[in-house]
Amino acid sequence: MSAVPQATYRVQIRADFGFDAAAEVVPYLHGLGISHIYLSPILQAAPGSAHGYDVVDHSRLSEPAGGRPAFDRLADRLADHRMGAIADVVPNHVAVPTPARLNAALWSVLRDGPGSPYAEWFDVDWGSGNQPLLMAVLGQRIGKVLADGELSVDGDVLRYYDHEYPLRPGTENLPIAELVTEQWYRLAHWKVADEELNYRRFFDVDTLAAIRVENQEVFEATHELLFSLLHEGKLTGFRIDHPDGLADPRGYLRRLAERTGGAWVVVEKILEGSEELPGDWPCAGTTGYDALLRVGGLFVDPAGAAPLSAFHSELTGEPADFAQVVEQAKREVVKHGQYAEVHRLVELLARICQDDVRLRDHTRRAFHAVVVELLVNFDRYRAYVVPGEQPDQTAVHAMEHATELARRNLDEDQQETLELVRDLLLGREAGTASRIDEHARYELIVRFQQTCGPVMAKGIEDTAFYRWFRLTSLNEVGGDPSHFGVSPEEFHAFAARLNDRWPRTMTTLSTHDTKRSEDVRARLGVLSEQPAAWTEAVRSWRTLSEPYRDSGLDGSTEYLVWQTLFGTWDDGPIAEERLQAYVLKAVREAKRHTSWTSSDAEYESSVAAFITGVLGDSSVLKAVGHFAAGQSEYVRAATLGQKLVQLTMPGVPDVYQGTELVDLSLVDPDNRRPVDYSARVERLARLDAGARPHDLSQEKLLVTTKALRLRRQHPEAFAGSYKPLPTSSGHAVAYCRGESVVTIATRLPVALHRLGGWGDSTVVLPEGNWQDVLTGRAVGSGSARIHELLEELPVALLVRS
Repeated sequence: MSAVPQATYRVQIRADFGFDAAAEVVPYLHGLGISHIYLSPILQAAPGSAHGYDVVDHSRLSEPAGGRPAFDRLADRLADHRMGAIADVVPNHVAVPTPARLNAALWSVLRDGPGSPYAEWFDVDWGSGNQPLLMAVLGQRIGKVLADGELSVDGDVLRYYDHEYPLRPGTENLPIAELVTEQWYRLAHWKVADEELNYRRFFDVDTLAAIRVENQEVFEATHELLFSLLHEGKLTGFRIDHPDGLADPRGYLRRLAERTGGAWVVVEKILEGSEELPGDWPCAGTTGYDALLRVGGLFVDPAGAAPLSAFHSELTGEPADFAQVVEQAKREVVKHGQYAEVHRLVELLARICQDDVRLRDHTRRAFHAVVVELLVNFDRYRAYVVPGEQPDQTAVHAMEHATELARRNLDEDQQETLELVRDLLLGREAGTASRIDEHARYELIVRFQQTCGPVMAKGIEDTAFYRWFRLTSLNEVGGDPSHFGVSPEEFHAFAARLNDRWPRTMTTLSTHDTKRSEDVRARLGVLSEQPAAWTEAVRSWRTLSEPYRDSGLDGSTEYLVWQTLFGTWDDGPIAEERLQAYVLKAVREAKRHTSWTSSDAEYESSVAAFITGVLGDSSVLKAVGHFAAGQSEYVRAATLGQKLVQLTMPGVPDVYQGTELVDLSLVDPDNRRPVDYSARVERLARLDAGARPHDLSQEKLLVTTKALRLRRQHPEAFAGSYKPLPTSSGHAVAYCRGESVVTIATRLPVALHRLGGWGDSTVVLPEGNWQDVLTGRAVGSGSARIHELLEELPVALLVRS
């Protein structure tokens, strides 16, 4: 078994799919061509966790999933098939569970405050007077809670409904109003959190508290079990969740490489625009959002951008420029969800300058305005400035670019403050040469970078992506809805760069975090080629659905419903329960008419009634079904094409659970639904017995298993070169891996159909005799007619025979 995966398969470990259930599907995954199972977080999480990212105990494997005995059985089954396991690691945060005693480290800090042996675990601003840790859990203000008698004392525990908190020793017998003020924590109304929270959290989630893994003791304690499993051979590598949230991502990865002996590690890093993964990070690469963007873009027609923009603006009233939507959303996040972090940055700046006579005349108001503008205009998750080191040019450019954009919205008196803050954030000399309060300067650099990520994620992915729907397949994690389509030349350049710099990186099309599965996005992508037909179809559907649309329904939400209905159409509409849940989540994430923290029942009722009406009207469904049926061949080409490209391009391909068949899932929790593995086992057995695929799901399974098995049979080819192959048509993307594998895929099939098909278009194959492993057909070398190669399927996978 290789320590570097040939291909991974992501499974969601939870109570109803534990380690024993994963062990049961190992033979199937081996038959599929998978080398490593890729497990969601496996450590003990908060009660009822559906995802595992809310760890409460790093010393135990998930007990609902079966604990250590079941995990050992999974490891044994993997070993029997010469397979390995990759685990998802969460170094950035832990759960603040209910009750809090489930997290022993947190319980200790709540009881003993800064004197707790775990106090250094958490990123807490205790203040100069040892201010208590804010626990914003109350349903109303503390005065009303006390008046209503909702708090009670039970021995050495303070109770608030299901919540339990430890009492500071010696305070057990105080009157309740005095008792609550004497604790190392402050119970407060939940709405207080955004403004006064004094512990760093994961994005805006109060129940996920950041930990200081840069502390060696914390690093060792939170990774000890994982390292033990790695050294026992029961794990072979790690996927690192959100490294940008750490104080020192590079330092963390260096310690990880040292402790694991250089195990295969990929990082969940979102690269914006032309940004590249830092070259000094000791890891194999990213989890593949960058590949997802390019592969999906191959099947989107840039010519559709303008007409779809016009229709989108007409229907929704949204601006044509997505950047405006992003800026507004980021401003809202900075103002509300990240207010406490902005306040801490301002106070750090004030402290630095108050201690330096040369800098005292810069005010808190100016610092606040500058910090807000820099965060809003920062165009990536992080700049990677390391305190005490000279920043590289990439970091300098990113900060200078944000500074110039921020300058536009600051008055003349604030320009000098802006330049001062820029210099401090880059670690440059500013003020007194002796650099008073070096610790505060270092903290400022780190904390600003830790705040950029939440502003990007919550502002773009979790707000703007739910407001602007020109083509929703582009509203994807790591994606850019304004980047409309990827040419073969752009894709080849990206793939060649991966092969040269990050050949062992992960590639993916679907993850637990994607907004829509790969197959939903493939369906939506074909709309880019026929904006006129799509516009006409939506207009007709709107006419038919007029009785269900009231004045409360806005155009953006309605347009999202139509795109989602088409994108999930599978011989009929998506189940109403799934569509209702998805759209409710979408409108709350958009935060325009309703939100998770301030819901508008009347608006939500209007949206729900529209969906019920549409799904209950046979004339509407007939019209949608008729349009969808006309797209079947185009959808087929996009579905199979993007899958084959992802599986054979440079990198280690990941298959998200269930997506070896057509899977029309939406954002979590929809994409965490149980997978029917018995059906997949049966379908794979039929293919292996010689049956030809009879539907798109079978064809996708054929493409997936043939490509994965080929990777296992010819590892040298996929570890070798990447060479684009000449074609005489822009509707084909073709390349050779090593000297023995060729991929050919159809792109933009609608426009190809309008041209009358492939005609005399050719692809130039390398010298030798070739065989298509998908069809068994023998192929010669040299100039080959594409229509002959793709006679049975819109893709071909050739191996030198």
